[in-house]
Amino acid sequence: MRISENIELLRDKDANIAYKALKELIEVSKSSNEVYTYVNDFIEMMHDENSYVRGRGLRLLAYNAKWDKSNKINECIDEYLSHFEDDKPIISRGCIQDSVLIAKAKPELSAKIMVALETFDRIYQDSMQSLIYRDRKTAANKIRQGEE
Repeated sequence: MRISENIELLRDKDANIAYKALKELIEVSKSSNEVYTYVNDFIEMMHDENSYVRGRGLRLLAYNAKWDKSNKINECIDEYLSHFEDDKPIISRGCIQDSVLIAKAKPELSAKIMVALETFDRIYQDSMQSLIYRDRKTAANKIRQGEE
């Protein structure tokens, strides 16, 4: 399947189809900058009302940070970090976990990411609050240690 077709499938109403497209795009992003050409689409997806679409866009931004020579992610990092406190806790968790990829690829953003990880106001339900707290702590530790 071509990358452009997978990009279109990211917004498919069938979650299984969209997730399969996401997985394929992530795999390509790990070793090639081919998917990065769609970075503007991922930035746009961050604003989508549908949390699944929003999450896919955030995830692809993180996985393509290493290819971001034009600093588009630097320009939208505040918007990305705002999703640490997304309305949907699952989006918050994914964004926090994937922020380690951005910090590794773009060390100049590490301090800003660390501040966002260490300061938060949003309170989720008890079951999610502890998970998100642990995600923040784990991500901060990985960034400090330069891990992925």
